[in-house]
Amino acid sequence: GGVPPAIDLVLGATAGCLACFLTNPLEVVKTRLQLQGELQPPGTYPRPYRGVLRAAVAVCRADGLRGLQKGLAAGLLYQGLMNGVRFYCYSHAEDAGWTGYPGGTVAAGAVAGAVGAIVGSPAYLVKTHLQAQTLSTMAVGHQHNHESISSAFRNIYQQHGVVGLWRGVTGAVPRVAVGSAVQLATFASAKDWVCERQWFRKGSWAAVLAGGMVSGVAVAVTMTPFDVISTRLYNQPVDADGTGKLYRGFLDCILQISSKEGLLGLYKGIGAVYLRLGPHTVLSLFFWDKLRNM
Repeated sequence: GGVPPAIDLVLGATAGCLACFLTNPLEVVKTRLQLQGELQPPGTYPRPYRGVLRAAVAVCRADGLRGLQKGLAAGLLYQGLMNGVRFYCYSHAEDAGWTGYPGGTVAAGAVAGAVGAIVGSPAYLVKTHLQAQTLSTMAVGHQHNHESISSAFRNIYQQHGVVGLWRGVTGAVPRVAVGSAVQLATFASAKDWVCERQWFRKGSWAAVLAGGMVSGVAVAVTMTPFDVISTRLYNQPVDADGTGKLYRGFLDCILQISSKEGLLGLYKGIGAVYLRLGPHTVLSLFFWDKLRNM
């Protein structure tokens, strides 16, 4: 739309942050569900979190209403960095004419998402740590016990150096690349599909929201396994040299979850992933579009 890539960087970051503020509670719930029963066979562990709604209530009981916004500052930082870079790279691809080639939109979306994930990885690491923290009776996954976002960054850097801040990035890159590619490949067609069925008026935001929720099904199915792996790699405890105590890397994480928790273990938290995807997609694009027009 004639907006320079540098402006798209700022607008994309702003749009991502606005959407994050509204959808962060589902991100907290998703993180808890994905860490619950880590590397334990189904039915052999307590389940303090059961389903999206009951998990949200459990979070409120343990951490208060503010618990639903745990890790918000780190989440805003991640969304600002990741979406800013993602929209910046995608805008460059548009200007260069790469999106005009067959499959260009999907490829540009995947590459832009991967670059954004790498840049925002330290913030996602801290966000995951903070969102997992809770009372010992409700704790799932490893508890890092950071006092704040600043102390989290400081502790990780002091213990493991700069490299430690990018621990888990091998799970984040395929997560965002796959999610971004599938989202861009299905969102527009899903929006047109609901309009063709005359469920909503073409051009209305009800149609955009419905398109986002339909597209969200495809994105949730393809992205949730990568999301689970990413959460586990980021949150696992590490040795003094930064080596993970539970998983050696991306492939080892897949194999361990599949063998010990079953294939459904890779789809933990899919309800929260889906319920977050539609609104987050629509809100991000809505805010981005409105900011661009302004």
